[in-house]
Amino acid sequence: MGRYIGPQCRYCRTEHRKLFLKGERCYGAKCPISKKSGAPGKSMKDRPRKMSDYGIQLREKQKVKRMYGMLEKQFKLFFTRAEKMPGVTGDNLVSLLERRLDNMVYRMRFASSRKLGRQIVLHGHVMVNGRRITIPSYVTRENDVVQVAENSKKMLIIKESLKEFTRSGAVPWLDVDPDQMKGTVKALPRKSDVMDLADIKEQLIVELYSR
Repeated sequence: MGRYIGPQCRYCRTEHRKLFLKGERCYGAKCPISKKSGAPGKSMKDRPRKMSDYGIQLREKQKVKRMYGMLEKQFKLFFTRAEKMPGVTGDNLVSLLERRLDNMVYRMRFASSRKLGRQIVLHGHVMVNGRRITIPSYVTRENDVVQVAENSKKMLIIKESLKEFTRSGAVPWLDVDPDQMKGTVKALPRKSDVMDLADIKEQLIVELYSR
């Protein structure tokens, strides 16, 4: 199955929450969630149907998978990796997803969305510990240094994205130098440190894959 290239806002409307897939649009009045529009093909007046336990678990998995812009096969590989790690599987999964390089570029404010972060990585504009990495799913580690390549620092799209750092800063586990366009992973991420992950119920995903 190929990557979805249709309207991104359909995903947010389906999940009834902002997935922050469209950068600046997600913070403005044009966001369909701000307008309280219903799910695609449904009216706000439609009576919601009661979901089964399986449906609730599936919906949670789809929400997280879409948030990070992943296909099913890759998401399952990340879950399998989280299962094999010591500790709580759900916490491990969130940590792995947050440490993906495309997400790190987004969290460091070098990109306005994870999708843009993926493009920036794919096009070779990002380096990890001095080495150019072009794999968006590359998982960073504690003390890794992520930076924009020297010949890419003049890119307007990155400079525009960094304006968000001035407004809201970065997540607690990252130490970001916006002037140098460089950041360090100073600790492993935790869900409790990020507001936009507060309503994620990772245990439902664990239950779904454990069936």
